[in-house]
Amino acid sequence: MKLSKKDKVLIVGLGLIGGSYAKGLKNEGFYVGAVSINPDDISYALDNSIIDSGTTFLDENYIKQFDVVIFALYPTTLVNWIKEHQHLLKKKAKLTDVTGVKSSIIYEIQNILRKDLTFIGAHPMAGKETSGVRNSDPSIFINANYIITPTDKNDIKDVEFAKNIGELLHFKNIVALTPKKHDEMIAFLSQLTHCIAICLMTNQNCEHFSLFSGDSFRDLTRIAKINENMWPELFLMNKEKLLYEMDLFIKEMEKLKGYIINDNKEEIKQMMITSTERRKIFDKWFEGNSLWTWYLKESFRFLKM
Repeated sequence: MKLSKKDKVLIVGLGLIGGSYAKGLKNEGFYVGAVSINPDDISYALDNSIIDSGTTFLDENYIKQFDVVIFALYPTTLVNWIKEHQHLLKKKAKLTDVTGVKSSIIYEIQNILRKDLTFIGAHPMAGKETSGVRNSDPSIFINANYIITPTDKNDIKDVEFAKNIGELLHFKNIVALTPKKHDEMIAFLSQLTHCIAICLMTNQNCEHFSLFSGDSFRDLTRIAKINENMWPELFLMNKEKLLYEMDLFIKEMEKLKGYIINDNKEEIKQMMITSTERRKIFDKWFEGNSLWTWYLKESFRFLKM
């Protein structure tokens, strides 16, 4: 199911990602509304044509006009919103999200959801080191990945709906993963990298390091400017998988440490060769070569059988 320009879209939660979704979909010609607890965010979004309408109140007459609802909320807030307020939603509305963890919320949401409503998970792999609707920018999606996480309660129409949102927002790559596989991948690709960046910055007082640092330190710690309210929730809700990835990383660091202690130059070189070769493969995927194209197609194949 593809969105029609007649479909009205509601963004619940008007931060960086919610605001960027709103601006991107409005640019595509959709009527976009928003719900936020912060009246300043609504005022800013209206004044800057990010949304067509908005409210800080959960008004049934307002919410029931929307055909599509995109939740840009923290995970526990999203689950609680569905529990407490789903009666406000239009009959047969299509729901999706932007949340960074899936297994711990999707099944609960789908189990408590009204029978006439449809929820399919999605995760835009995009962001900035700044937060809030004032920093919203749909261009952050252009070279980014977009992950759809269907369950056995979703059908191919739901997947096409979520995929269409990714297409409208101009994501470069759109893939489908199970919620479990999503959380495994995110533990390594996103959560572990944020843990490393945090520890690099807290390892020493870096107050004067800007006078001496090169690109390597700046690149590695770019994501250390982090939302301290959202990320602890993401870490803890994916705790088992994140701890597994942290253990693997610590083992690799201990291995390298041992090679350095023992002056084992050849083993250090071999780790670097492996690292370089894997990075080359990684770069090729993002250049759109045949291997990446194959993966994109395969990620949807099982849904069409």
